[in-house]
This record gives sequence, structure tokens and C-alpha cells, in this order.
Amino acid sequence: MDELRRTGLAKMNEVYAWDMPDMPGEYFALTVDHLFGRIWTRPGLSMRDKRLMTLAVVTAVGEKDLAEIQVNAALHNGELTEEEMRELPIFLTHYVGFPRGSGLNAVVEKVIAKRAKAAAAGKGEDKKANVDAVLEKQRGE
Repeated sequence: MDELRRTGLAKMNEVYAWDMPDMPGEYFALTVDHLFGRIWTRPGLSMRDKRLMTLAVVTAVGEKDLAEIQVNAALHNGELTEEEMRELPIFLTHYVGFPRGSGLNAVVEKVIAKRAKAAAAGKGEDKKANVDAVLEKQRGE
């Protein structure tokens, strides 16, 4: 594995709070090497800034699955608090409309509840299960 792939994979795992292994395929290579190895690693914006922009965009285009991944990772990485997360849908609703804003609100509450349930049970986050869930969605399962 070359340095760009190592850097990109490490950043992808940080961004998504995953434990994603290297995978075959041109699409995966472009995503890891370019998006995570070159774009997410740029120094001009903080991770929190990048996360807020990403959440705004995925909400605007109605990608609830991606929003869920981003909300969970932001909480996991300590980039945003639960209170700040709850403010995002309130603010964004006025720009993206009620259906998309309420969709993000539902995602935020779902992730917070899921994390609270796991914490109450004394369980940590299963990063491998997060990866498996994403791969299943990509395969249409």
C-alpha cells in the first residue's frame, strides 16, 4: 500500500469513525486516494468545519444514510456535542425545507438514542459493524 492510500484510508476511518480495510476497485481507490488522501487532509478548514459543511450538503440532497454516518462520527470524534447536533436541523430547515430538516432531526435523535443505549449497556461502538452496514447498503441489501 502506498503512502497516499495509507493517508487516505486513515483519514477515511477518522472521518467516518470506521475500521474500513483497503478494498479493491477503481471507485474505492479514487474515493480513498483523492477525497480522503488529498481533500479531507487539506489544512485550510478544521475537521469540525468540514463536518458541518458535509452535514449541510447531505441534508440538502436528502441523503439520510450519509447524514447518519456523519452525525455518529461527529459525536464519536467529539467535533460536535449532542446539543449542537440538535441545533443543526433547526437552522438548516430554513434553508433546505421542512422535509429535509425534519429528516436530519430524526437522524440526529436516532443516533443519539442508539449511542445512549449502547453506553447504558456498557458497549462501545462497533466500528466493523458500521462498515458492514455501509457495504450492505452499497450492495442494495
